[in-house]
Order: sequence, then structure tokens, then C-alpha cells
Amino acid sequence: MTDAAEEALIDERALSKLRWRCRRGLLENDILIERFFERYENSLTVRQANALGLLMDLGDNDLLDLLLQRKQPSGELATADVHQLLSMLRIQNPQEA
Repeated sequence: MTDAAEEALIDERALSKLRWRCRRGLLENDILIERFFERYENSLTVRQANALGLLMDLGDNDLLDLLLQRKQPSGELATADVHQLLSMLRIQNPQEA
């Protein structure tokens, strides 16, 4: 995929599928992810959606550890895109951005 394609906004259908995939078993994860979508759903890029997809492959407890900064991404998750997405997920108030 080219850089331009990765920087393009995801389309409505892809966003809908991503939101469905992001439903989690832990309420804490759901709350943080829902806040993320409230802030960024209209500006989410393909690159960011791909990074979020990688995070959704994790178990709920592993995801929560990353969101709460108990652990740092490692292995295939240790990318700039995943780190950027985690920082977006962690922001509680828009003023913190």
C-alpha cells in the first residue's frame, strides 16, 4: 500500500467494520475505545485503522495493559503507528492532545 493510500481516510463501510471488531469483553477497554471513536472517527486514516486492527488481535487483558501503560508494545506491535495510536487511545480530554 502506498503512503498516500495509508494516509487516506477510511471509508464509512471500513469504519463500521472496525467499530464492530473493536467491541471488547472488558468494560474498561470498551470505554477507552468508544472515547477514541468519538474523537477520531471522522479523521481516522487507513494507517491508523491498520494499527488499531493489530491491537484488536490482542486479548482483553493485554490490550488493557497497553492502554494503561503497564506494558509497552513489543514484537510486531513495536511500530511507530501502534505507538501513535496508543497515544490517541490514551488521551482522556481533547485539551491533553
